[in-house]
Amino acid sequence: MRRSNWALAGLLSVIALAAHEASAQQQGSAQQPGSTQQPASAISGAQKLMAVPASRYPGRVYVLPATLETTQWGWFDNAELPRLVIDSGDTVVVETMPHSHGRLWPGSTIEELKKLRTDWPGRGPMSLTGPIFVNGAEPGDTLDIKIQRIVPRSWAANFNIPGMFGQFPKEFPEGQVKYFYLDTERKIAEFAPGIEIPLRPFPGTLGVARAEPGRYNAVPPGPFAGNLDNRDLVEGSTLHVPVFVRGALVWTGDSHAAQGNGEINLTALETAFQEIVLTITVGKTARLQWPRIETLGEWITMGFDEDLGKALANARAETARLIAEQRGMPAEQAMALVASAADCRVTQVVDIKKGVHCITSKDRTPRAASLPKAESADHLVSYSASSDLNKAMDAASWNMIELLQKQKSLSRLDAYSLASIAMDCRIGEMEAAEKSVHCLVPKSLWVEH
Repeated sequence: MRRSNWALAGLLSVIALAAHEASAQQQGSAQQPGSTQQPASAISGAQKLMAVPASRYPGRVYVLPATLETTQWGWFDNAELPRLVIDSGDTVVVETMPHSHGRLWPGSTIEELKKLRTDWPGRGPMSLTGPIFVNGAEPGDTLDIKIQRIVPRSWAANFNIPGMFGQFPKEFPEGQVKYFYLDTERKIAEFAPGIEIPLRPFPGTLGVARAEPGRYNAVPPGPFAGNLDNRDLVEGSTLHVPVFVRGALVWTGDSHAAQGNGEINLTALETAFQEIVLTITVGKTARLQWPRIETLGEWITMGFDEDLGKALANARAETARLIAEQRGMPAEQAMALVASAADCRVTQVVDIKKGVHCITSKDRTPRAASLPKAESADHLVSYSASSDLNKAMDAASWNMIELLQKQKSLSRLDAYSLASIAMDCRIGEMEAAEKSVHCLVPKSLWVEH
């Protein structure tokens, strides 16, 4: 047996023992009211070695490295044995791995990256660290996952798999991969000479196990969160997600250094994290149906569907539910406030289920998003309107690709890539018969040295 297999067998044996004993303790607690379940970390040698002194973070602190034994490539399975067992309120310093179990690295060709998708169908490209079992988490609870800190690696990639994925696979039968240095001191990545992308790292995938048994492709997001690709899920924010299985089972991966709203060529600045620090708490009072993101001053609700119009309808319904809960009003009255209270953006259109997210202010002030139809002093702008939101998004995105070629002399593939990384697509009047999409690229990306 290879050494890695010995390591895997040893790790899984320890974790399985910990999970078994934790289960026995929970059953004992059920039989003895008032007794307190001991955390599995108290009985697991591996758990003890993963615990580290780090008083700056809440609870007990663990380190979960990204290895072939602690990651899965492109799928979720709620029967997967946990790689770490923690208590509510503990903190985990998670390391993540580049796509395809580390097969994405500077030097990988686009032909090699395409082969990784064609040779392993039915799964996503992302490497996922976990799962993490949270003691006390039960179906119906809410898991609060606060991102304390993110430290990316020194490089990232953006690529277009030829003719297969992205918003325009037929229009881009040619492929390209670009690699970038992440200048964490200046907090930028140089896309090309004179073009700088601000770094805003976030986990493309962060979520819990879905309710349904079996192995599932990790690409489409859902009520379990997962591959949200929401660029506002940054350091300092909290993901609130409903729990569907005992222990919740938390995964993260698909790490991004920056991304546009739309992610139109399927990829962002794809990287891996040296660390993403998560404090994970079980909530017993809130009962969510869909995940939400909380920032210092805002709430972000989400909707997903294969049809972008239905994704918007779902996001609006979730926003109305949030307003009704927080303001103590009927759902119908809350729905009437959504158009003025929320600013809705196209999260992504490439993850099988497209995404829309709506931002509302905690201080209840209306969100007045800028919705230009033509170039402004600060932005390149493309615009389209249609009764079909999918068509409006397609046209606005394509118009931006052409605009970047014409005004900034970018190649077709570079225009596609830059739009995927930096474009911000916003949805206009939600109640209008014709839905409008306004895509903006900041002119500040172009700099003079």
